[in-house]
Amino acid sequence: MVSYFFKFFVNIFRTPTIMKKILTLTFLLLTSLGFSQILNPVQWELGVEQQSKTEFTLVFTANIDTNWAIYALEVEEGGPLPTLFTFENNPAFQLTGEIEDSELNKVTKHDPVFDMVVSKFLDKAEFRQRIEVSEVAFTLSGNIDYMTCDDTKCTYKPDNPFSFNYTPEKGFIVAENSAIQGRDISKNSNEILYGISPEQISKSTTPCSLQSDSISQNLTQQNTLWRIFGLGFLGGLLALLTPCVFPMIPLTVSFFTKKVENSTSKSGLSKAILYGVFIVLVYLILSIPFHLLDSVNPDILNEISTNVWLNVIFFVIFIFFAFSFFGYYELTLPSSWTSATSKGEGVGGILGVFFMALTLSIVSFSCTGPILGSLLAGSLSSDGGAWQLTAGMGGFGVALGLPFALFAMFPNMLNALPKSGGWLNTTKVILGFLELALAFKFLSNADLVQHWGILKIEVFLGIWILVFFGLALYLLGKIKFPHDGVLQKLSFFRISSGVLVFAFVVYLASGFRINETTKTFTPLTLLSGLAPPVGYSFLYPNDCPNNFECFKDLKEGVAYAKKVNKPILLDFTGYACVNCRKMEEHIWPKSNIKPFFENDYVLISLYVDDKKELPKDQQLIVKRQDGSARLLENYGHKWAHFQTQFFQSNSQPFYVLLSPDAKTILNPPVGYTPDNQEYETFLNCGLEVLTSP
Repeated sequence: MVSYFFKFFVNIFRTPTIMKKILTLTFLLLTSLGFSQILNPVQWELGVEQQSKTEFTLVFTANIDTNWAIYALEVEEGGPLPTLFTFENNPAFQLTGEIEDSELNKVTKHDPVFDMVVSKFLDKAEFRQRIEVSEVAFTLSGNIDYMTCDDTKCTYKPDNPFSFNYTPEKGFIVAENSAIQGRDISKNSNEILYGISPEQISKSTTPCSLQSDSISQNLTQQNTLWRIFGLGFLGGLLALLTPCVFPMIPLTVSFFTKKVENSTSKSGLSKAILYGVFIVLVYLILSIPFHLLDSVNPDILNEISTNVWLNVIFFVIFIFFAFSFFGYYELTLPSSWTSATSKGEGVGGILGVFFMALTLSIVSFSCTGPILGSLLAGSLSSDGGAWQLTAGMGGFGVALGLPFALFAMFPNMLNALPKSGGWLNTTKVILGFLELALAFKFLSNADLVQHWGILKIEVFLGIWILVFFGLALYLLGKIKFPHDGVLQKLSFFRISSGVLVFAFVVYLASGFRINETTKTFTPLTLLSGLAPPVGYSFLYPNDCPNNFECFKDLKEGVAYAKKVNKPILLDFTGYACVNCRKMEEHIWPKSNIKPFFENDYVLISLYVDDKKELPKDQQLIVKRQDGSARLLENYGHKWAHFQTQFFQSNSQPFYVLLSPDAKTILNPPVGYTPDNQEYETFLNCGLEVLTSP
């Protein structure tokens, strides 16, 4: 994925025309980020025209708001996204020819945004698809993807399903659950799925004397971004110590400082500093596409981070990177990519410095790629993913670019740098072991959301113990890899690091201790969110955290709460949610928190990344808040839609306190709350409101 973005940006900056075009488009798309959740400038209508007993024409009409436009079916490469129709295969019908667009309201002219001639529709667009049917009843389903723009912003609408029901007696009828016919079906679907609609839920007007200041939540979010920035910075520092980057520091800085020596100006110094700034900019640019994805669908980042096959791919890639770090093969990007950017270095001036920074990023990819991949995957699985990714990329870029600026300002510091040598290979092997351990984190994500049951806590801990035991043996000289030279004697660094890693192995082994209170393995603080939940076990399995009584179905949980007349703790969580595990394993068992779960509340845990398929009668097409539609295919879709539709949030963990009938929100919901005193206040507040006269 990272390599794709490198290729993307290399192509962008080859010519000034393309650069201007993409920067303009990026600006337009970015300006739409704050509005894309409410914009719906195109309304679709479905129609059918009959030509004969078995031949029909499906008619798709787009009613477009003033000053907006959608694009034709055919668009040249480098332009806007074309309108795309897809039809699900069904032997009961056959498409006749390709779908066609009408010339009505079609305008073909030069578009300044894309700097090319494009065809687009204003006010109204009509698309027609001929079809031949057999004499059997069937359902025809499909989807429309389209991009719509005005003069200041663009929005991409990828998920617009449609559905026709056909019978030989009645012909084609637009299905009642078709998302683009303009009907609001949210009420009916919500009652089917959840037994309640948003209109039936109200907020309590009773004040809570214990309610904490909402400003603390904002501070928590800010602290989270700074924490991610710090983690990215640490990742960048690790990248500095890799053989791909470290030797480049003295070479590059010497190049710029020589320019200072050979001229009366300080241009060399300023360019060296600018070089560091451009390195930061390159990594910030990499996060832009994920902001665009986030603007399409509020829970798209969660969909990406918990996608089964994407996690399996990450697992394979990290294994591949690990063995590259071990020295069994060399990982490099295609030489054409490096050549393309290197040519740009000769342009001179500021643009030439930018290309030098871009070249460094590409050349160093074999070492920085795995670290960036970890940052990418970790950010996508977190609350606020796109902005956290930007913060992480910013921290990574600052750590990578800072030495170039500092050494340019203080050239004598270069003499203090250690020479390249075997220690760099050692660093690379250490990173290889870390990549190997992280690879199983991604496989664990896929295993959890898909319910494979192959990488439970015993297996996961066993693998990590073996990996870090191998790292300890390597540091102590008991294991060698192809690029290692003869080890004359063990350095203090290797001995001390080996001892620390052995200590970590012992710490991992302590995870097999039994917690007599919860009757589960003891959760390890350092592995919360990395390892599977301790209840995901062969020997001590449990469905609910800490063996609490809980429900994983909303209707069942609400029915039980009504029966026992207890308030509800609605827990929006995820199998791959790091902060969810931290709350469940280290906050919920606290002596001041545990009684709430045992005595006061009915716990309903809804997993938004559960990939288990929904029953067919619940696989409904529902509307999002922005008017677009989606098909609920699995339980994760069902609970994620419930959270966004009813509570206007898509973050996890997310805790909502409800009355026993689930129709009153007792107090403002909270997210990740690592302070157990604050969490206790939140839980007490709900009880106080419920019992108030």
